[in-house]
Amino acid sequence: MLMLTVPGVYRPQTDTRLLCEALRTASVAPGAALLDVCTGSGAVAIAGALLGARSATAVDLSRRAALTARANARLRRVNVRVLRGDLFGPVAGERFDVITANPPYVPCDRPPGAHSRARAWDAGRDGRDGIDRICAGAAELLAPGGTLLMVHSAVCGVAETLGTLRERNLKAAVVARRTIPFGPVMRSRAADLKAWGLLAPGQEHEEVVVIRADRAEKRG
Repeated sequence: MLMLTVPGVYRPQTDTRLLCEALRTASVAPGAALLDVCTGSGAVAIAGALLGARSATAVDLSRRAALTARANARLRRVNVRVLRGDLFGPVAGERFDVITANPPYVPCDRPPGAHSRARAWDAGRDGRDGIDRICAGAAELLAPGGTLLMVHSAVCGVAETLGTLRERNLKAAVVARRTIPFGPVMRSRAADLKAWGLLAPGQEHEEVVVIRADRAEKRG
């Protein structure tokens, strides 16, 4: 699915496509309420709307990303509510049947500037700044029987993500994975990542995974 992007907005890549495939496999029920955080171009939220979600909400901290997501939704002629803000902040108190997330997950040794395009991928020394916050907050926003789908690199610790989600009483598992060559950002960080013990010597590929976490149905 081709998306309009502008400088400073994350362009849909392999991780976006893998997340969209997992969303299709998850079979969004007609009438479902969907939330996509770290939406970037809006590609995943739009995919959810096209799959039949009754309502689709897209959230991003970047002003450019929010404007881009709105433009792409109009071009696709789908109704997506686009909100600018930090992760779950703009939708506090709401409930969703499906939450999707493609958070920043590239390890870095310093935070990006407030207006840096690197905000789309830089995520702290272990790459988990956004991942951990999503794991901590998603359960409260999921409706009974709801599903979280989140994509990130295996460099960031798949077992840690699964464990954190299970601690919040969510049933979690890896549902998709793909091995891809390093892109420009990972290539530029490879030496540091090896020094930090996050990459093996000579490693030039990373595994990207989609993790699914389900909230149990409410019992009467």
